[in-house]
Amino acid sequence: MDNVRLGNSGNLVKSNSLSRLVKLQLWLKNNLFKDWKNAILTIIAAMFTGYVIAKVTTFLAASDWSVVTANLRLLMVGQFPVEEIWRLWTAVILISVLFGASWGLWRNVIGHVAIALSVIMLIFAVVPFTESITKIYLGISIASIYLFYAIGRKLSVLKIPVLVLWILVIPISVGIINGFGILEPVSTNVWGGFLLTMVIASVAIICSFPIGLLLAVGRRSKLPVIKYTCIVYIEIIRGMPLIMILFIGQLLLPMFIGGEIQIDNILRAMIAFTLFSAAYLAENIRGGLQSIPRGQFEAAQALGLNNFKMMIFVILPQALKAVIPAMVGQFIAILKDTSLVAVIGLADFLGMAKKVAANPEYLGKYMELYVFIALMYFIFCYLMSHVSKALEKSLSAGSR
Repeated sequence: MDNVRLGNSGNLVKSNSLSRLVKLQLWLKNNLFKDWKNAILTIIAAMFTGYVIAKVTTFLAASDWSVVTANLRLLMVGQFPVEEIWRLWTAVILISVLFGASWGLWRNVIGHVAIALSVIMLIFAVVPFTESITKIYLGISIASIYLFYAIGRKLSVLKIPVLVLWILVIPISVGIINGFGILEPVSTNVWGGFLLTMVIASVAIICSFPIGLLLAVGRRSKLPVIKYTCIVYIEIIRGMPLIMILFIGQLLLPMFIGGEIQIDNILRAMIAFTLFSAAYLAENIRGGLQSIPRGQFEAAQALGLNNFKMMIFVILPQALKAVIPAMVGQFIAILKDTSLVAVIGLADFLGMAKKVAANPEYLGKYMELYVFIALMYFIFCYLMSHVSKALEKSLSAGSR
């Protein structure tokens, strides 16, 4: 009997393998070799892909990556004092805790971000050129994500505190870096590299969303003062390039406010990026509002909802869901456009790479630097895109 069972299980395994092989053959035939035209295109594409992979592999193997490994700290945090880098890691650990707890409390979309961040940290932790103290901080950050994921799954009462901390995460992180007035503040003149890129992009993305939302709703207002004020602002900002707004913030803003009030250069860049992004987000959201059928407004009014409740509970959720791809595209553009701060004297991620490439010691090795910069931008832009797709899928499933 046992031999019969073993024979049957062996036949089942073979049957499953043959079934998978047949499915693969059908997929290849239907998608790649359906007719002679598709077959030729498939062969050409395969040859081109193989050529590109071979060239990239040769470049990666033959390149001298010491320009990246030797200047990794400079690329990531600029000239931030070595003895004060623990402040940055404290902020990173706080963000890791929030991602882990949010993953445990709400699952789904936030889990994609938490896992991706832990994988990125793990890669930097295992590469040999990372400093020992950095490996320790990375290990603590990864452990914090998964520890608070487990805590979040058990304690649903943490939802309100976690939401409050998310709202305050930017001022808290900046406060940690500056010492909350207790420790000696670290001048923003030494902020640079990936740190500066992420700070400017995060502030611009978070702050521009509510401003853009108010502008979009205000543009549809029946009050002429509110409506035309929003229209004028949106059209003026969208009619100017971002680099011009940056120059206005750096050069003309001090002239308007006078010499009594001093505004930090990085703060000016944050304000410029926020105001620029808000105007484009307003138009994206307005497009979502216009896509809502008139029947939704009439149904909300029939239920006795006033304009405020109708907009908050009925219209805006549907409008924002419809424009998630456009909004995330704008957020990705803001992350990449932070490289423009180099023209106003700030050393962001790309600006710091240019400074390293200008060092006579690394002449001729700029390609390795730019490949590393491009890879980092790609990882975070792809992560944002992936999260937007997961969010769309989650909202679509929840609305059924």
